[in-house]
Amino acid sequence: MLTVWGRKTSSNVQAVMWGIAELGLEYRRHDVGHRFGGTDTDEFRAMNPNRTVPVLQDGEEEPLWESAAILRYLATRYGTAPFWPEDIPARAQVDKWAEWAKVNINSAFTVPIFWKVVRTPEAERDWPAIRAAVAALEGKLAIAEDRLGQVAHLAGDDFTLADVQFGHVLYRYYEIGIERGTFPNVRRYYEALQERPAYREHVMVSYADLAV
Repeated sequence: MLTVWGRKTSSNVQAVMWGIAELGLEYRRHDVGHRFGGTDTDEFRAMNPNRTVPVLQDGEEEPLWESAAILRYLATRYGTAPFWPEDIPARAQVDKWAEWAKVNINSAFTVPIFWKVVRTPEAERDWPAIRAAVAALEGKLAIAEDRLGQVAHLAGDDFTLADVQFGHVLYRYYEIGIERGTFPNVRRYYEALQERPAYREHVMVSYADLAV
C-alpha cells in the first residue's frame, strides 16, 4: 500500500497521483499543505525537511520527496514497457523528455504564471511580467508542438512517464485566464489526455480554493 501526503490541488501531487493511477497501484492519500496545514509538524518534518508535498511512503520503505524522484521510483519498481522501458537507451529517451518537461514546462508555468495569475490578488498582478513569462513558456511549448507533429506522445508513439510530467501542466495552462498561442498539436494531445480516466480524476481538479 502506498501512502501519499499532499493536497489534491497541488500540481506536483497531481502528477504523482496520476502516475499511481496509471500504474494501477493501491494508495491512500492524506490532505496536507496549503489550507490543510500539517507540513510544520515534527512528524512531517522528519519525512521531508523541506516541508513540501508530495511525500510518498511505500510500505515500510523510507519516505520519498520530490515528485520527479517519486515518479521514477514508482515507474522503476512497478512500471513496465512502454511506460518505463527496461532497455536502458529506450528508458533514457523517456527520461529525457520527462526531465525536459519538469525543468522547462512545469517550472516555467507554475510560479511565474499560475501563481502570478491565480494566487496573486488582481490589483497586484504584473501583466507585462506575466505576458513575458507566457512568451518564455511558449517558446518551450513550440518544441513540444513540433515533437507532437511527428509522434503521438512526448517520448514516442506510446504513453510514458514523460507524458505524466508534461501533461499534468496542460490542464491549468488551458484553463487559466491568459492569452495563449496556437499550438494545434499540443491542443490535440491535451484533448486526448482528457479521455484518460486517471487524468480526469487526478489532474482535472478545481483549483478555486487556491485563488485569492
